[in-house]
Amino acid sequence: MNSTARHRFDGYILGVGTPCGRRFVVGCWQRSPFGAFADIMVAHPDGARELIAPNEEIGAYVCETYQFDQVTLSDVHVARTSSKWVIATDRSRLSATFGRRRLLGYPLRLVRGPLIHPVTARLSNPLARRLVEGVQTHGSAGHGAHEYYVAQDLRRVATLSGSWEGEPIGVLAPVTPAPQFGFSSTPQIPSLTRVTTFIDRPGA
Repeated sequence: MNSTARHRFDGYILGVGTPCGRRFVVGCWQRSPFGAFADIMVAHPDGARELIAPNEEIGAYVCETYQFDQVTLSDVHVARTSSKWVIATDRSRLSATFGRRRLLGYPLRLVRGPLIHPVTARLSNPLARRLVEGVQTHGSAGHGAHEYYVAQDLRRVATLSGSWEGEPIGVLAPVTPAPQFGFSSTPQIPSLTRVTTFIDRPGA
């Protein structure tokens, strides 16, 4: 009988777009099998998908779950307050401020304690697909693995500024088209999601 290992990640996902078509999905994980870390998934205007990861171990792990054309190793620093994030790497600097809670964020704040469980993600998946275009809460993570997203809050991103490789990124824009990193996408409306992710992997 094959064994299955369950890995849990607690933190936040920030999804933003830019006028040129570059889209950023920043994961800031406070608890994970690797400790606290942050990474960035970048969908470039030409369709190329890049992962910026803090080390080879995390880069390899993420690439087993999501699809990328390039992996770049770089420290990812996230300075967080309740109203603003500043994200810095060797090639980029992003500053995002947050607005009011999105309407869906209010019921999500009731998801606490035993409700933070893969069963919640599985049961809520049909509703999530209807309410937020492109978003799924349960699906295949490849190689026989399954991934579950349990969201606990959802806020709007109010502003975005910064640079990519020395060039200004412009103002905030929708996260379109969908980045296509995996089976689910970040919301099209730029958002900050508090989330717990579970990944079940066979034979681990």
